[in-house]
Amino acid sequence: MKRIIGWGILIILLVTGVSAWLVFGSSTSFSEAQRYFIVEQGQTDKAAVLTTLKENGIVSQTLGLSMLGTVSTIWPKIKPGKYEVKKGQSAFSIARMLRNGKQAELKLVINKLRTKADLAKLIGKQFNTDSTTVMHFLQSNDSLQQLGTDTTQLFTTIIPDTYIFYWNTPLVKILKKLKDNSDVFWEKNNRLSKATAKGLSRNEAYTLASIVEEETNFDTDKYKIASVYLNRLEKGMPLQACPTIKYAMQDFTITRIYEKYLSNPSPYNTYRKKGLPPGPICTPSPKTIDIVLEAPETDYLFFVAKSDFSGYHHFSNNYATHDKYAKEYQKQLDIYMANKK
Repeated sequence: MKRIIGWGILIILLVTGVSAWLVFGSSTSFSEAQRYFIVEQGQTDKAAVLTTLKENGIVSQTLGLSMLGTVSTIWPKIKPGKYEVKKGQSAFSIARMLRNGKQAELKLVINKLRTKADLAKLIGKQFNTDSTTVMHFLQSNDSLQQLGTDTTQLFTTIIPDTYIFYWNTPLVKILKKLKDNSDVFWEKNNRLSKATAKGLSRNEAYTLASIVEEETNFDTDKYKIASVYLNRLEKGMPLQACPTIKYAMQDFTITRIYEKYLSNPSPYNTYRKKGLPPGPICTPSPKTIDIVLEAPETDYLFFVAKSDFSGYHHFSNNYATHDKYAKEYQKQLDIYMANKK
């Protein structure tokens, strides 16, 4: 009798130990620091979730989760979303995460975007949507009206930065957060009053910054380039900004602006149309926006890239000097292009 009792106690201890190991021990089967999985809408039942975990190589066994789910009834409480499991995480910890709907944070990193298609692709790749659906929304003035913008001014509501969302955040909420952040940006550091002092509205300052952004990567030159464009605007001269030609043609690989390009009838062609284009041609960095707002007063009206291809520019206040520098650059560019053939 004592032997039977002893064996019974041993079996109970073994079962308890195994159960504890299944529930509280490491249940992951991957070697990297973390791995992600997605619970789709309509796939929150026990069988679907366990299958997802197994097929994505998240867990080595599903028995611990299955046991916990039965005891704690987590399955009816699971919400769709993208979840993060860390290496060595226990079934208990995973179950609690699923029950609480604690999704993984998603970082949306926005740098320079040139087109709505770029934005649609970025969002469609990371969120519970697709680029086609996003693009349809971005191309609709009726849809964008709820955000207080339109298809032309959309980018003015976006300040490049890193934003935190969840995988299933609705598109409208994503864009609303971007716009809210933009509003906060403009309310800081007297940016609105600085724009007014330059004779620009908030959107005009952003649009000008988008052109400056595309002209050079060097901040020292950006200040001078901004001053050139501000001077030309004040004098009623066409901006004649090469980046607007590339945008008008939707060809950002162009390295040389030919005469034939200048006849493009697009309203973004600042060789034909005076003033700023209808809207921004990219999403400029916060730094470039501030450069436009703080551009120095100069008498420059022209600039051209230096013939050493350093990326820096020559600046002039008269056409004769500008033409001399331009011819130097064109000569070196001809040589460079000939050597490429």
